[in-house]
Amino acid sequence: MKLHTRLFLTLLMTAGALVACGKRGPPVAPEFRLPAGPTGLHGAVDDQTIVVSWIGPTTRVDNSRLRTVAFYKLYRREEADGGPPKAAMLSGGRIVGYDEIALVRMEAPAPAVVQGRAITWVDQRALSLGRRYDYVVTAEDEIGRSSAPSDRLMVPFLAAPRPPTGVRAEPGDRRVSLSWEAPTQLSDGSPASSALRYVVLRGGAGAALAPITPQPIDATTFTDTGVSNDTNYQYAVRAVRVESQVTATGPASAAVAAAPVKTTPPTTPTGLVAVPSPGAIRLAWNPIPDRDVASYVVYRASESGGLVRLATTPPVGTVYTDRDVQSGTTYRYVVTAVDTARRPNESARSNEVSVRAQ
Repeated sequence: MKLHTRLFLTLLMTAGALVACGKRGPPVAPEFRLPAGPTGLHGAVDDQTIVVSWIGPTTRVDNSRLRTVAFYKLYRREEADGGPPKAAMLSGGRIVGYDEIALVRMEAPAPAVVQGRAITWVDQRALSLGRRYDYVVTAEDEIGRSSAPSDRLMVPFLAAPRPPTGVRAEPGDRRVSLSWEAPTQLSDGSPASSALRYVVLRGGAGAALAPITPQPIDATTFTDTGVSNDTNYQYAVRAVRVESQVTATGPASAAVAAAPVKTTPPTTPTGLVAVPSPGAIRLAWNPIPDRDVASYVVYRASESGGLVRLATTPPVGTVYTDRDVQSGTTYRYVVTAVDTARRPNESARSNEVSVRAQ
């Protein structure tokens, strides 16, 4: 082939490549367009399952933006606890030596739970106590390009504690005081010799039982102050075994019920005065600031007798006229306030007034 012919063909192929590229600059190697791998793998034993979670990537290997992850693949390998971990190598779209146990499609991720970039999967597939389970995750974009495997997560499948016993719930004023007994055995019957912590669950008022302790607590008592009076609640407690590599949370205890009750009485009424008129005695007093006043109660006594309940008035009224009086007789009066609690609380008595009927 003549020199000028070869030169012409070379220029023609170069021009074709530039046109196919569609933009200036050198083409990007395919491996630099791969998604970055998932990060932050975390695992914990939850009763008879292992809960695995990770954080999805937002960039590619070249640090360019990754708009979407189409799906994640979760892989698992079973090992004898204490055995050396096997390297995770991606080949032919799979992790060599690992079993694919989950394909999480982000358009319909269930049963995985997705909260922002955090993805959680509950592994309940043929787990055996005393074995270790190693996990890796990959992310794939919409055209099937896979990330490298994530860092390995190694979770020893430990026996979880049995449920706490003797759970008690004592209702108070906008609070419930809980106490329980620590379990003495694990699910496999062995002694619960490791450190135990606890998760308190609350339900009721249309809500299912859910944790109310942000982190497991050390004590076997807890006071719940995030409740309302005269509302029915359910409580249960889960024990958590704490080891250096993993935590193992046992099943919930039997649920107990409690309904907080108001025990604080209303403010005492003040400024009671009595004004006599022919055939009647008119009483008036200052309203109290409490918002949950159900009524005021008027008590009356003779000059030397004991006070007896005479009448009630609605909370909007702070006056009362006693028409059942005898001219020339001296009467004594006090007023109290009663709240709207399921078991009503009554305030202390107001100042006492004495007046002679006309």
